[in-house]
Amino acid sequence: MQNKINIGLIGAGTVGGGTYKILKENFSEIFRKTGKEIIVFALAEKDLKRAKEIVDDKTIVYEDAFDIVKDKNIHVIIELIGGTGVSKNLVEEAIKNNKHVITANKALIAMHGEELVSLAREHNVNLAYEAAVAGGIPIIKSVREGLAGNKIEWIVGILNGTTNYILTEMKENNLAFDVALKQAQDLGFAEADPSFDIEGVDAAHKITILASIAFGIPINFNAVHIEGISNLEQKDIIFAEEIGYKIKLLGITKHHHDSVELRVHPTLIPEKKLVANVDGPMNAVLVQGNMVGPTLYYGAGAGAEPTASAVVADIIDLARNLESTSTTHIPILGFIKDEIKPKKILLIEDITSEFYLRFSMQNESGVVEKIKQVFELHSIGIGVIVQKEIKKDDGIIDIILVTSNIIEKNINEIINEIEVMPENKNKIVKLRIEQLNS
Repeated sequence: MQNKINIGLIGAGTVGGGTYKILKENFSEIFRKTGKEIIVFALAEKDLKRAKEIVDDKTIVYEDAFDIVKDKNIHVIIELIGGTGVSKNLVEEAIKNNKHVITANKALIAMHGEELVSLAREHNVNLAYEAAVAGGIPIIKSVREGLAGNKIEWIVGILNGTTNYILTEMKENNLAFDVALKQAQDLGFAEADPSFDIEGVDAAHKITILASIAFGIPINFNAVHIEGISNLEQKDIIFAEEIGYKIKLLGITKHHHDSVELRVHPTLIPEKKLVANVDGPMNAVLVQGNMVGPTLYYGAGAGAEPTASAVVADIIDLARNLESTSTTHIPILGFIKDEIKPKKILLIEDITSEFYLRFSMQNESGVVEKIKQVFELHSIGIGVIVQKEIKKDDGIIDIILVTSNIIEKNINEIINEIEVMPENKNKIVKLRIEQLNS
């Protein structure tokens, strides 16, 4: 590919503009690191006015993105339009035209990664996606390459800045969920339709990808258990803090001998853990390797320059590896093709955890003892049980309970028994706890 690499950039949005800016402003620095001139040869963008505001006159502007993937002068396609419709067709077409592809599209990789990786292998090109997970944090590279000598045991991450900002505001400023969400939208941290963020789908896309490269399993988004934060009440954030925990929306994946956990949900973390103190729109990922132990990665999970930084890092890696062959030596999913093997993904009711439970009970003598008796009958230990003061005249009290480790289907049975008690006045709140012990 000689000493010049021509880039075809699809999308002139926030990340596309950031990518162009970095490649232009840091041109000399990038040349020193690669020995190659990396040029944005063409940009595809329907909004021609916006496109011409971003690039200079030397860059060709295409209105139809399919023209850019067919351009024989272009060596690398960068897909930055998102979604899983036309973006998938464009990436497939680019690969079939023997072009390397770099994407920041986590949904595309999580939903169609297996077939796209297979197609890239068939055409002897690379598919890079560092920017798809945790923005500017180099977590893909760290897990796939930096920790390659380890057997990864588990990964736990705050993978969505929008939800982390909302939870921070609910805790720090005692805001209700709806108020914190509106504030996040006003500040540009949340989209007008924030459902992918607040319902946990965005974090699920990312933990799916991390599980694959950590454990050598196929990408399987449909197996993820997903719960968001839209039903989380502010009082549970307060109560959790009173007993020494903070609540975060976590992506969690754990490797067992013959199975894998793959889940996203609000989680209580001990307040002294570093991850518990990652606030605002920031991301953090904790990785446990069997040799290195726990390693923590922290930084901006979104935004023009952090995400574009990850895109450009993939461009640089590609440039360094294109000396004599048209593919890199690092497997796209971290494991050689024949060693990516499916494992059973545990159903959420089959995972074992500690649990935070909140009961809304009629304030009657002996109600706490009745709850304790149910747990004793099931031989389940109770770590904490707190009866809150009555703050309303309805005679209903909140009782907070923390269990010992228990398989989830068993705690569900206990919840069902207590919910039919005449003293119970509302649905029992159940949240999982992660101690994050290495």
